[in-house]
Amino acid sequence: MIARAPAKLNLALVVGPLRPDGKHELVTIFQRVDLADRIDVEPASDTTITGFPADTLVRRALEALDAPHGWRVRIEKRVPVAAGLGGGSSDAAAALRLANAQLDDPFEPQELHEVAARLGSDVPFFLYDGPQLGSGDGSTLEPVDLPQDFAVVLLLPEGAVKSSTAAVYNDFDRRGGAAGFDERAELVRKQSATVTNAADLAALPPNDLATSPLETELLKTGAFRAGVSGAGPIVYGLFAERAVARSAARRLRRHGTTWSTVPVRSGSG
Repeated sequence: MIARAPAKLNLALVVGPLRPDGKHELVTIFQRVDLADRIDVEPASDTTITGFPADTLVRRALEALDAPHGWRVRIEKRVPVAAGLGGGSSDAAAALRLANAQLDDPFEPQELHEVAARLGSDVPFFLYDGPQLGSGDGSTLEPVDLPQDFAVVLLLPEGAVKSSTAAVYNDFDRRGGAAGFDERAELVRKQSATVTNAADLAALPPNDLATSPLETELLKTGAFRAGVSGAGPIVYGLFAERAVARSAARRLRRHGTTWSTVPVRSGSG
C-alpha cells in the first residue's frame, strides 16, 4: 500500500511554560501543503526500510503496532529533512495508517492517535484531514475551518543549519518567551475562528520560537503573510495568486532552495 506524506506548516505557533512532562505548553495551527514524501508499506518477514537510510521514526512507529510480522517499507523523500516541515512525523503517520489498515485486528482511531502522540507531538496531526488547532504539547487537536484558496512559497535558506529543537526551546526559555502566553494563545483561538478569507491569516500572531530576515523578502515579493514554520529554518510565504507565488519562488532562489506549492486537506491531496 502506498500513501503520500505531505509537509506541514505552523501558520501560528505560540509557546508557553514547561509542562510537568518536560514539554512546553503551546497552541498552533497545522496546515498541510502539497509537498510530499511517498511511503510504501507491506507485510514482510522482517522490517526493512529503504530510500531513506537516516529514518528512525517510521521504524519506531511500526514497532509500536506490535504486529506478528515485519514490514517492507520504501520512503521516497521530497520534503527537506529537519527543516520545520514535519517530514519525519508525516512519514511516521503515513506508515502507521498504511500498516494499521493491513492488520487483522487494526487499532481504533483513538488508539492510533495515542500511539502517534508517543512518537512525537505533531505526529497525530497527520492522521486527520484538514487544518487543525493543536494545543497541550501539540497533540490535542481540534479541526479549524480555514480557506484553502491560497498559494505557498517555501524557502530553505542557503547554508542553513537547523539548531536542535531542544536548543531552540532552551533559548526561548532563557529569554522569558512564555510571558503573556495565555493572551497570545487566546488570540490564536479567536482569530482562527473568525477567518473568512485567506488574507485574514495575516492577522495570526507570529511564531514565538523563530523568525527570519527572509520573511521581509517574501513580503516584498507579494506574500500577505510570511513566517518560520516550527523551529525552522524553513521560511514560508502565503500568496493570493499562484502565478505571483511561482514568480516569487524564482526570484527568491538567490537566497536558497524554493518550492511553490498549495494547501491540501489530506495525505491524498
